[in-house]
Amino acid sequence: MTNTALVNLFDMDRLALTEFLVSEGEKPFRARQILKWLYQHNVRDFSEMTDISRATRAMLQERASTRLPTVQQSQLSRDGTAKWLFELHDGNCIETVYIPESERGTLCVSSQVGCALDCSFCSTGRQGFNRNLSVSEIIGQVWLATNLLAQEPATRHQRITNIVMMGMGEPLLNYRQLVCSLNLMMDDLAYGLSKRRVTVSTSGVIPAMDKLTAEVDVSLAVSLHAPNDALRNELVPINRKYPIKALMEACWRYVDGEEAASQRRKHVLFEYVMLAGVNDQAAQAYELAELLRGFPAKVNLIPFNPFPQSGYQRSSRNAVERFARILTDAGILTLKRTTRGDDIDAACGQLAGDIDDRSKRHVKFMEPRFGEQVR
Repeated sequence: MTNTALVNLFDMDRLALTEFLVSEGEKPFRARQILKWLYQHNVRDFSEMTDISRATRAMLQERASTRLPTVQQSQLSRDGTAKWLFELHDGNCIETVYIPESERGTLCVSSQVGCALDCSFCSTGRQGFNRNLSVSEIIGQVWLATNLLAQEPATRHQRITNIVMMGMGEPLLNYRQLVCSLNLMMDDLAYGLSKRRVTVSTSGVIPAMDKLTAEVDVSLAVSLHAPNDALRNELVPINRKYPIKALMEACWRYVDGEEAASQRRKHVLFEYVMLAGVNDQAAQAYELAELLRGFPAKVNLIPFNPFPQSGYQRSSRNAVERFARILTDAGILTLKRTTRGDDIDAACGQLAGDIDDRSKRHVKFMEPRFGEQVR
């Protein structure tokens, strides 16, 4: 039997794994055993799964695989942030970042090879888009990061306590694979993270936001970055399809719908990258405060992290402080994110990977601007 016929167990959550095993004549409880071996004992070799019968292990050897991405590069920032470049089976590469803090460790996970949304301030979008990641390529980032942290003397004491889907790609454009991965992150037989410790970030894919609201209870972050449609159309082009009014209505459904009431959702985190002279003026802060008035919101003000040909500059400290003060005075809980890992290009908006760009978007950024010389 060739490898192409093998079923990758890392592509399955508990329900899918149970269905696969039953279809092979196995008892449903085998799924619990296998999940524990894969995620709690970090064992991928079927021969080492010693509480599983020899017949079942033989079946797995013939019918299944445990293929994951491979590590191409590891980098450690001076502030303790770790970044890994993972190569996928087709030669594309993605990046994953671990951010240690005093009381938690956050893993920033990618959902796509590149990104199709082309947000103007984001390096990932400039790389173009190739494809969605499979479940094994999403959850594999968590599996590999867990093991890589444990292997290095400088990080072996670190633990992953939080996961944010804020790496490369728009998670909600890879919905089914995302949901299956979220199930594993929160499954007590896998990583067992609480629902409040898993966050999905979106630029505002409203139909998928509504599906997520109804189907999975996780924390929600929205990449807002502008207080009005005119500016957001430029910064976040998907706003032309799903404008701010519709986006806020979807956010209200997340915190105020029937599902939200039963699951006690408390707020939405709005991400706002601070761009000097673009979206950081006092008038825009007042406009944002009015937009969020009465909504259970947290606002995270994010320093812009430069990359070649971005055309943007980071807002000054005074501009950020003024913006935050206006929001705080309006009663909005406002956070000011500290840049982490920028010395290894691991900060927000800097992840790029190595992508075979099917969209060819990267080509326009390789062309010289008027008056520039090609070097």
